Amino acid sequence: MDTEGTFDPRSTRHNPLPPPPPQSPPSFPTAPRPVPPTAPPAAPGAPVPAQAPGAPPAPGPAARPSFVAWLRAPRSEAAPGVWTYEHKPKAPEEPDRIPGRRLLSGALISALCGWLVWSLIYYEYFGSFYLWPLYLLTPESWVEGADKMAFVWAWRIYQVIFAGVLAVIFGRVGHWSEVWRRYVAPLFRRAWDEPTPEAAVAGRPEGDPLEWPHLRAAGAHSAADRLAADARAGAMNDVDHARIERAWQSVRAGRNSLASFTDTVLRHGAASYGHPSGARDLPARTARHDLLARQVRLGTASDDPRNPYQHRGVGLALEPDVLATSLLAVGPPGSGKTGRMVRPVVESLCLQALAGQVAVVAVGAAGAGLGADEAFDVVVKIGRPDSGYDFDLYGGTTDPDEAAGILAEALIGDMAASLPGGDSRRAATALAQLLGPYRAAHGRFPSVPDLRELLDGSKTAVNALREALDEAGERAQARELEARVRQSGAPGDVGTLLADRIALLDRPAFADFFDTTGDRRPFSLRALEHPLRVRIDLPERGHAEASRMLARLVLAQFTECAVGRADRSLFACLVLDDASHTITPEALRGIQRLRSAHAGAVLTLRTLDDVPEALRSALLGAVGCRMACAGVTTWDGARFAEVWGTEWVETRDVTDRQIIAEEPLTKVLHFIRKVVTGKAVTTQSVTVRTVERERWSASELAHAVPAGHAVLSVTSVRGEGGPPVLVDLRG
Repeated sequence: MDTEGTFDPRSTRHNPLPPPPPQSPPSFPTAPRPVPPTAPPAAPGAPVPAQAPGAPPAPGPAARPSFVAWLRAPRSEAAPGVWTYEHKPKAPEEPDRIPGRRLLSGALISALCGWLVWSLIYYEYFGSFYLWPLYLLTPESWVEGADKMAFVWAWRIYQVIFAGVLAVIFGRVGHWSEVWRRYVAPLFRRAWDEPTPEAAVAGRPEGDPLEWPHLRAAGAHSAADRLAADARAGAMNDVDHARIERAWQSVRAGRNSLASFTDTVLRHGAASYGHPSGARDLPARTARHDLLARQVRLGTASDDPRNPYQHRGVGLALEPDVLATSLLAVGPPGSGKTGRMVRPVVESLCLQALAGQVAVVAVGAAGAGLGADEAFDVVVKIGRPDSGYDFDLYGGTTDPDEAAGILAEALIGDMAASLPGGDSRRAATALAQLLGPYRAAHGRFPSVPDLRELLDGSKTAVNALREALDEAGERAQARELEARVRQSGAPGDVGTLLADRIALLDRPAFADFFDTTGDRRPFSLRALEHPLRVRIDLPERGHAEASRMLARLVLAQFTECAVGRADRSLFACLVLDDASHTITPEALRGIQRLRSAHAGAVLTLRTLDDVPEALRSALLGAVGCRMACAGVTTWDGARFAEVWGTEWVETRDVTDRQIIAEEPLTKVLHFIRKVVTGKAVTTQSVTVRTVERERWSASELAHAVPAGHAVLSVTSVRGEGGPPVLVDLRG
């Protein structure tokens, strides 16, 4: 589809998104080239253009009712992390609220008692006692004279008044007014106030979201008519709606003209501004999504006393507004981190990428189940011969110092604290002294075998590079190389350590990867300015240390590229399944910078022990969303309890005190009661206090979270925080 410039950044330099790989994946270009043109434009009212080969089919008539219902469903304002689709805010909590069962049973018993009293009165079992006020207030002539009809009417009025008095008395005893307010009045109010959907749409066509009222208000009536017709015909789905809304936002922001928007919509209808891959939906969905609110539902908050009243029983969801503060999930294997949190989040971000709103990079071990290959535009399977793409070891940069800093973070970031100086700056300097001269001599960075030889101090490799620099006339770079040669033999030289670490990537399994000669199709995270769906599979089996190194490399490149984007209108998100041994001081600083760059990271850990002890509290403080899954250890629970803090709660202390009788008759009654009940006669005293208590203690997190549940707290980019909530990830 013709993107009409929607996905182009504001700068003139861009790397367009390639189509998804078919049988043999196409190359990911490093030089700019335009997006392939689409079929000739259709006239207004013509059928929607056909889908690209391999793309999911366009919505049909069967999808129309569900799409229309989804679009018209109410969405109310709610706290961060609350599922807003058809959400109804709960009434304010009433501490003295009577439980429903007790309220109804009390009302029924009071009604039966009132009916019994009225029956006794009506059939004159009370005799003159019931009628004496009537005789007192009426003349005798009404009773014995000719005005007996007046007495009959007075008697009937008296009965009504007496019945009203009984109703008031027994109504107050049985709380009938509360029963009416809680159960009866809502039924009448709903039947009276809520019209049918057809009547609502007929009464206010301009307010129906299916009619695109904001487009009509801006004067784009023809575009609104075309989109409404496609929606009614079943040719539009939620991804199409979100994608066109994204394009309309570019018109409002001044990056696109109203005339161009109207012309594109009239030509393509619901397929307008399509994703460069041609896909309009994912092959399959496994979670509940609301693309209008950009949310994915994770589960339901448990009806637990430890949950705040307003959150009990409501759905909990994640969205870019909270993911931009980054999320950390901790839990043992099998606790649901990947299947019930990571996978739905990746699926939601992929749907939003098809709508032109998000760029997502999902990183995990091979076979982690982050999504099918067809759900991604780029799939990098490191160490596998069937991979359609290579991975750029240097992050697509041409600056030797930047490339050296990123590579040093990946190679020795996890052991920087043990190096002289306590950081990886010496390692970055040593790498820059080799990367700069090599690029100046060959026009590219070295491959893994070449870099390993240079770090080992191979005379053959160094002499060849020195000769190439002399031929190119690069004297400044030659001095850099000589400085590295002088330092390579010194005690404590970091080059030896770098050579040992880069040797982990110089293995036969990776012989076809990290190529810099241009023979393969390298993927670079510099493409985050486009709505890209990327999955990177790490070689977990047999190459655990290399996988951790590559995970640190991806994290370092993502933080650098996300912050350095020229166009930040897209939300960029890195989902790193199993971030063990990837959190370093530099990575932590990079995660903290993501929030201001409209980007975020989702990290999972089996335990906080996989993070250096000095960084554990800092990591929990750097992320805005925290999840403790079932099965965390008490030590991990203590860290979460510390970051979640305390709250003021009301406690009740009940004290039983035995009653000692003094009177003989009282002693006999107490003795009989003790024989019958088996307990001594006591009286209770209740002490109410307000104390400060942990929201969730370490012991509760370790032992009181049921299987399939997790405790989740979120924070939005606007600073709105939510309390830790026990959520059922299976609901």
